Amino acid sequence: MALTGLDIYRLLPKTNCKKCGSPTCLAFAMKLAMKKALLSNCPDITEDAKKALAAASRPPIATVAFGSGDNKIETGGETVLFRHEKTFYHQAAIAVTVEDTLAEGDLTARIRSIEDASFERVGQHIVIDMIALVNSSSSVEKFISALDKIMAVSRKALILVSEDAKAIEEALKKCADKKPLICAATSANLKEMCQVAKTYKVPLALKASGLDELDKIAKEAASSGIEELVLDPGPATLNQALNAFTQIRRLGLKKNYRTLGYPIISFARDNDKYRVVQKACTFIAKYTGLIVLDSLERDVLLPIITLRQNIYTDPQKPVTVEPKLYSFGPVDEKSPLLVTTNFSLTFYTVTPEIEASKIPTYLLVADSEGMSVLTAWAAEKFTPETITETMKKFDAEKAVSHKKIIIPGYVSVLSGKLEDASGWSVLVGPKEASGIPKYLKEVWQ
Repeated sequence: MALTGLDIYRLLPKTNCKKCGSPTCLAFAMKLAMKKALLSNCPDITEDAKKALAAASRPPIATVAFGSGDNKIETGGETVLFRHEKTFYHQAAIAVTVEDTLAEGDLTARIRSIEDASFERVGQHIVIDMIALVNSSSSVEKFISALDKIMAVSRKALILVSEDAKAIEEALKKCADKKPLICAATSANLKEMCQVAKTYKVPLALKASGLDELDKIAKEAASSGIEELVLDPGPATLNQALNAFTQIRRLGLKKNYRTLGYPIISFARDNDKYRVVQKACTFIAKYTGLIVLDSLERDVLLPIITLRQNIYTDPQKPVTVEPKLYSFGPVDEKSPLLVTTNFSLTFYTVTPEIEASKIPTYLLVADSEGMSVLTAWAAEKFTPETITETMKKFDAEKAVSHKKIIIPGYVSVLSGKLEDASGWSVLVGPKEASGIPKYLKEVWQ
């Protein structure tokens, strides 16, 4: 049974030190009871109290970790149903399958393709998180041979996909130190898979044909001592998946139902690649913690990764770029100088247009706390004063001799005051980034 705020308060230091971010220990206890704070925020709590409060402080959706070292992946740990309520902590991990039935050359090529798959978007470097080794052959020997080849090439976190407990155990003898996820335990093999998971101390995925069966085997797995679980309710259709995933998330968050308070794993499989994208994006939105794909096609991966990046960007912490003076092409003292904000999307919208102009150009990026141009101007984060300070900080006067700066057209109202504050001539550029090439070619002089 969950502890009340007063139950938790009795186990806290009662020093009201405010180190946790709350004004009093009682306030912190109430936040813990409502799952709005983490026990780790209290630096002075005793080990005995930690153990007693473990159940109360665990997030409604447990955090489960896979992999090791730099390739460690965490999923779960969520405390809200919708991102705008607070934030999501761990983005859905993306795994790509490797079938153990592939010929040796094809197998190695696929592993290397997974390793090489990467994307750059708004300044973030994105790669595939995990490899899912699938025991399609039903052969222990082929499964282990494929695992050996993966381990020789990749250090990514692993998912071992087989319902054969013997195959899983043989694989774990080679890779247990990498803490793979074993997938999956069913009603038929639950005892054997739980024993393997306990012996090798790895997380276990549970697979069922519906929530009732999943609830039953989750209780059995938890009672056997397995703490790190991942859930697969085995939906047959997209509609069933949406309903099941939403119910699991709501039971964990709204009802504090610990039996199903674990991350979800989903398999987005379909012969039609557009259906794969549709399924995967639906799963990420509602509410998978780990998604397994068969496709490595960029036109499949990119929309999925883009959606995930958008959902798991902290709404309270916009993605930003470093404020500084950037140069594009062989610039000199006569090159044009533009200014913008450090909102990542703004930066990566403007820079391709500068490059497309083929004119060597400087771009001065001011710290606007991650706001776009108009938003920063309205919030008084992109002002004549801040632009002038940025010009001085990054020695714009030493970079160009003409003392002219081009501001975005949407904030043309700043021009007069910026001229007064900086002593520079201020030119009003285009409102849209798409107008930059034409402006630099035809207007700049």
